[in-house]
Amino acid sequence: MGPIRAESVTLPTPTRRIPCERCPLRLLPHFRPFTKTELDFVSQFKRGELVAEAGSIILSEGAHSAHLYTVLSGWAFRYKTLEDGRRQILNYLLPGDLMGLQGSVIGEMQHSIEALSPVVLCVFERDRLDELFASHPGLGFDITWLAAREERMLDENLLSVGRRTAFERAAYLVAFIHQRASVLGLSGNSRLVIPITQQHVADTLGLSIVHTNKTLKKLSDRGLIRWHDRACEVLDIEGLRAAAGWTEPPEGVRPLI
Repeated sequence: MGPIRAESVTLPTPTRRIPCERCPLRLLPHFRPFTKTELDFVSQFKRGELVAEAGSIILSEGAHSAHLYTVLSGWAFRYKTLEDGRRQILNYLLPGDLMGLQGSVIGEMQHSIEALSPVVLCVFERDRLDELFASHPGLGFDITWLAAREERMLDENLLSVGRRTAFERAAYLVAFIHQRASVLGLSGNSRLVIPITQQHVADTLGLSIVHTNKTLKKLSDRGLIRWHDRACEVLDIEGLRAAAGWTEPPEGVRPLI
């Protein structure tokens, strides 16, 4: 699985900390409910949980993943790296998101995944993926839906990097992450604080760290965000959407594996 620091990751065990029947994500109205048959299968499909500290490499580009993962709690991000070390962050992973599908279907990961904060992952057996599609077409459709949703998000991110100005890119990125986090209740009753550094933003937007700093300062000067040491606090989400010229697409109830 690549360069995982042993002190930062606890490998999955047969003993589940949180049974699927009591999964806290299933209580959120954002996720579609399982049928009893689906819940029974997913409960058996799950092997255990993996715990990773912030900065841990969960999956590495070129690795052959033996498992699928669903983010139970925490934040992570997908990225690719050039030979000289330059990094492009592709997308961010939040609770309910699926990872490792590429390695399970294609046979080799084409990107890496790093924990942005402490993360807990549900671990599923890749070898039972055929059984899932054959015996539980509803869950098979769910996995296809999640893959299509990821493609839609990457389309929007590519448009942002290719055609939006630096100011619009930064506003879009923060608004986009806010939209995804808010439906999960990650902000609670207060303003959302996104656990990213300015280097993360630079690597997502394809900008230098100096240009990124100046761009984020413009957002801050307009009262749209407040930048902390290693986090971004959202102050005015409507202002961010307007600055980006972006309207979030309706999503409705979504699958959860």
